[in-house]
Amino acid sequence: MSAFRIYLRVVSSSLQLEEISSRLGTTPDESTSIGSRRRPESPPRSHTTWVRRAEVSGVDARPEDLEPVILGWGKDFSSALGRLVTSTDAVVSLEIVQQIRDIESGREKGIFLGADLIAWLGAAGASLDIDQYIYHECGDGFDDAAR
Repeated sequence: MSAFRIYLRVVSSSLQLEEISSRLGTTPDESTSIGSRRRPESPPRSHTTWVRRAEVSGVDARPEDLEPVILGWGKDFSSALGRLVTSTDAVVSLEIVQQIRDIESGREKGIFLGADLIAWLGAAGASLDIDQYIYHECGDGFDDAAR
């Protein structure tokens, strides 16, 4: 299991999934729609979520390993995202989820984002959201994430 998971998320409270996909010119890897429910007893969702995952199969990938994947999505895609954000119909974010299980491991620590990726995110009008979870025995009997 990789210490990092990275995905692009588009969220809209006014657009349906098909409209987001049409405006971006591609379909998501995963999604939820306005009105859908997580479980039957859950309230209906008030927004659509469109997700594209950055992945490299068979590799314990770090953010710098996944940067070429995101850049490979192309400038046309980042521009389409930027137009969506500018229209105020959606917000876009690059999500980085980091799980540190071995605090001695150099592969699990640190996040580097290159200038080309930062420029791509700027063109996309995307924010950057980094969630970090550290699983470490603290000496008090607890082995828990993010106390």
